[in-house]
Amino acid sequence: MWPTLLLGLCLGCSKSLAADAGPDISFRNEVQHGIDEGLRYLASQQTTNGWWSTQDHPAVTALALTAFSGEPTGRYKTPSASLEKGYAYLVGSAKPDGGIYQRELASYNTSLAMLALLTGPDGRYDGTLRKARAYLVGLQEDRGERGRLDTPFDGGIGYGGIQKDPDVNNTYTALQALHYSRHLMADQGSRGAKDLDWKAAIHFLESCQNVPGKNPQSWVSTEARDRGGFIYHPGRSMAGGETNAATGKVALRSYGSISYAGLLSYIYADLKPGDPRVAAVMDWLRSNYTLEENPGMGQQGLYYYLHLMTKGLTAAGVNELELKDGRRVVWRREVAMKLLALQKRDGSWVNESPRWWEKDPALTTSYSVIALETLWRGL
Repeated sequence: MWPTLLLGLCLGCSKSLAADAGPDISFRNEVQHGIDEGLRYLASQQTTNGWWSTQDHPAVTALALTAFSGEPTGRYKTPSASLEKGYAYLVGSAKPDGGIYQRELASYNTSLAMLALLTGPDGRYDGTLRKARAYLVGLQEDRGERGRLDTPFDGGIGYGGIQKDPDVNNTYTALQALHYSRHLMADQGSRGAKDLDWKAAIHFLESCQNVPGKNPQSWVSTEARDRGGFIYHPGRSMAGGETNAATGKVALRSYGSISYAGLLSYIYADLKPGDPRVAAVMDWLRSNYTLEENPGMGQQGLYYYLHLMTKGLTAAGVNELELKDGRRVVWRREVAMKLLALQKRDGSWVNESPRWWEKDPALTTSYSVIALETLWRGL
């Protein structure tokens, strides 16, 4: 199942690179070494009960399992006994409602657990995955009049439970899981499993994109530096906003990680590269390309930003990224070199900025290894 999940993101671009110049074997070997060291660290951190870091959030274990499954040489194609314990922990976290979580952050944990279970052997977890699909679909918001896209929140997905407001990140993780598990819906045939309302999901994403003239909400920024990027959810940006002294209007700032989440969401919703909404966020990402920080957020969420950049540009089929000033960057090599430079001696990665759990080395190491595995396939 892994080729569907990871190679589906990068197969097209890696083919074109191979046709042009062939793989860079020497640099691939450097990246492979970084992957090996990262996986060695993760293996040392798994508990005897199968989970990583915390029993309360299956998402962390799911990311670690996904990192092992994506190892480029196929070394972990057949899970070891310890990895089998990790999968068993995820399945054991499934609830009667179909979600895969412990107590909170139900959507987030379910979505990432689904991605890990999709890498399991021989369709073993398909029953659990079908129930999880139905659970995520059931979390899609429809406020106001039922069946009408009459509020900015319609179509989005939030954390679930008491945290109902949808946001771009949870919507992205859910769309990713639903996209890669869509074959399970087809398998159900005449039983007619309910699918997500993808049109409504796109409506929600549009409601979170800084595009003046297209998005009518009062918070939309008219500043060129924000145009095309995304915010967290309608009316809120983690990067804050600026108040116009004359009008009192608050314009919300776009930021890096959430803009890559928006790009990926559009791709999973089957919008094409020439679509104006995709083009707008790509323009913002080109204008704000950096590996030194999460644009708009400083060091907060840096590893998630690099992880999503890798997945986003790969999924978009970008081999060289043309920046606003006309320079063309070989972004795969640059991101790989950055991650290798940040790797600790014990093979881990960790962010000294603790926001979004990035001080947890199990989480940040998983982000980094998955990114390197994706990059390896495109080098």
